[in-house]
Amino acid sequence: MNLYELTVNDTEKIALNDLLFSDENKAALLQTIKEHQYLDELKKYNLQVDNKILLHGHSGCGKTTTAKAIATALNKNIVIINLSTLINARIGETSKNVKAIFDKAIREKAVLFLDEFDQIGKSRDSEDKDVAEMKRLVNTIIQLMDYFPSESLLICATNHYHNIDTALLRRFQIRLKFEMPNESELDVYYDKILAPFPIHLQDIKRKYNVSYAEAKDYVHTTMKKQIIAELELRNN
Repeated sequence: MNLYELTVNDTEKIALNDLLFSDENKAALLQTIKEHQYLDELKKYNLQVDNKILLHGHSGCGKTTTAKAIATALNKNIVIINLSTLINARIGETSKNVKAIFDKAIREKAVLFLDEFDQIGKSRDSEDKDVAEMKRLVNTIIQLMDYFPSESLLICATNHYHNIDTALLRRFQIRLKFEMPNESELDVYYDKILAPFPIHLQDIKRKYNVSYAEAKDYVHTTMKKQIIAELELRNN
């Protein structure tokens, strides 16, 4: 498996204003973005910008979207990799693949987004994998993080924060937790994603106690059924 099979250069542009998360998270991200926008000026005072961010919490609550929005705000490419895919590829080549991916992000001064970061912690204790290789992988990533240049950003995401090696956790300057949305937050999201559809189709039963991703999938499935039903009725 080569480098291009492992990575995805995502071109989707997402505005920060489109993100739905806590004010605390938003403030932290805005500060980070401003630091990178004034990177050269801050360097004059030997001030290092924060460029290693961990996004953790429930699945489907906006971690990947947040990484894309940061890349959009900074006008940077984003390189996306799912660590479970990389680790399950060829175990003996994992460290080499990780280094190649970091090198790619550094060359492009890009945002490197590592999804399912907890796979590193889980794999070290797994009975069906080479434990020594996993320990070498953690050591490799620690070294890569320590020397990751300020012109690039490393963003990692996990649904299982406590499974990550503590030595890796210490490398992140920013750790942002993503919570499941409450009813009022979901209503705002429903209003937004329903807006493009005809008004007479927008009055659907809303599901709560779900993630943003689940709400989006539910609306799109419902809309497809309603639109197809109308078209079939019209054709008959």
